[in-house]
Amino acid sequence: MDRTTKKNGTADLREAPPPALRTAVVRGDAGVVRDIVFSTGLFRPDEIGIAVELVEERLRVGPSSGYHFLFAEREGRVLGYSCYGPVPLTLQSYDLYWIAVRKEAQGKGIGRMLLEKSEAAIAGLGGRRVYIETSSKSMYRDTRRFYERNGYRAEATLKEFYSPGDNKVIYVKALGKDDAEGEKVRR
Repeated sequence: MDRTTKKNGTADLREAPPPALRTAVVRGDAGVVRDIVFSTGLFRPDEIGIAVELVEERLRVGPSSGYHFLFAEREGRVLGYSCYGPVPLTLQSYDLYWIAVRKEAQGKGIGRMLLEKSEAAIAGLGGRRVYIETSSKSMYRDTRRFYERNGYRAEATLKEFYSPGDNKVIYVKALGKDDAEGEKVRR
């Protein structure tokens, strides 16, 4: 909620308007992504560099890079973003490579909105399944809960993938209508 001041000087709490979304990637987005990912406090410098590289690759190659972006903005400031793309050598599987919201903007529904809009865009591109990977470290507990609250299930755990004691947890969500096996698929 944002705090506004009434004419009589008293504070009034009201909902901020939802952020606007954009898909176009512009030159300044590499720095914006760096700032957002850094602000979360969850990622090492090399991981932050990878997030920036994906933006730079999209700018250099364009849509054929396979990297798609959504940016959530309010009053000219990017609050969060997502990056997704098709999994190579699959027909309808997509990775959600990144979803991050500025630390001070977390807990306000921006991440959920970015996730839902990314899923809709993936379905629009013919995607049937979305895969997300994250760490098993306790500092990522809220991240894992976020995915689970939004319909993702832990499909696999790769032991000590990132480093000793740091497993890779792979989440999946099927998109679309229910099929006979109870899975969600797009028809």
